[in-house]
Amino acid sequence: MSSAEISIREFLPGDEAAFRDLNLEWIGRYFAVEPKDAATLSDPQHKILDPGGRIFLAFRGSEAVGCCALLVLAPGEFEVGKMAVTEAAQGLGIGRLVLAATIAAARAARATRLYLETNRILTPAIRLYESAGFQHVPPERVVPSPYARADVFMELAL
Repeated sequence: MSSAEISIREFLPGDEAAFRDLNLEWIGRYFAVEPKDAATLSDPQHKILDPGGRIFLAFRGSEAVGCCALLVLAPGEFEVGKMAVTEAAQGLGIGRLVLAATIAAARAARATRLYLETNRILTPAIRLYESAGFQHVPPERVVPSPYARADVFMELAL
């Protein structure tokens, strides 16, 4: 498979199930679905898009194989969240493509900072974020997370 076979586009009405299912797959594989997951995945329009966030989906043909969201944190700041690549398509560079599209959109929106939370067991994801320029947030600057699973905190200055 080449990157030419993957297309990335913004969320459209009707993409709710694909966005939800991609995220439930990885969360369920490693963790438990938490209340904030359930709220966000059940209503991405109101929880992500209406406040000014964006969602990007990666497709192989007509199949959604990956996603990533920008969630508004503050003026000029977004959280990179709900990033997923379906297990069958992992290792093919899809995460890198969808993350690049997400970072490009943040830059185009003149964001100054991206932030993300993850878990130390998700080593490939952490390596991807580091390769994209994300730095680990020093412990004294970590803000408590609504996610019990979050134990790695990273940011990217734009």
